[in-house]
Amino acid sequence: MVFVSKYLVPRGFRGITLYPFIFLRDANDKSDAVLVHHERIHLRQQLELLILPFYILYVLEWLIRWCYYRNHHKAYVNLSFEREAYDNEGDFAYLKKRKLFQFLRYL
Repeated sequence: MVFVSKYLVPRGFRGITLYPFIFLRDANDKSDAVLVHHERIHLRQQLELLILPFYILYVLEWLIRWCYYRNHHKAYVNLSFEREAYDNEGDFAYLKKRKLFQFLRYL
């Protein structure tokens, strides 16, 4: 389910996925199929990791990458979860053929 909330989505981001919801900063982004698909990939990642472990791993990986890059944005775009989502956001059949734990290929 997709909602619009400029208060839940951090500045500098267009969307955030908090299982089972997708929150977008701008109502116009609801029609952006690529962005919504990107966020749906995150829903699948969260579900396969039973939700809470996803968030723990996401934060831990971000901290490790931030220590390595010393740059917030570089740490974010190099997260395995984000790399999988960005690499496959334009492939709308991806979720049908995606195998479990595909984000591990991006570590």
